[in-house]
Amino acid sequence: MSVWMVIGAIAIALVIAWLGLTALRAASGVGVDRETAEPEDVDELEVYLVCRECGTEFRVTRIGELQIPRHCGEPMEVLRRSAGAGA
Repeated sequence: MSVWMVIGAIAIALVIAWLGLTALRAASGVGVDRETAEPEDVDELEVYLVCRECGTEFRVTRIGELQIPRHCGEPMEVLRRSAGAGA
């Protein structure tokens, strides 16, 4: 067994280990900036989440990280009404 074969095997092992650790870091989200945004007051905008299946409505008064909820198995629709239109 040659010394160069051993050195080559060690170099290949280090490259494989480096690639594996890099892939694990990418999958785990290490280093991703996860700042949470301050919730914004949108009460005056008259924004509603409406379920088109059953008609359930939720009025949105504060928005942080927007995630559309599901109601009756379908995603709700964002609806903006003019001020004073009523519910």
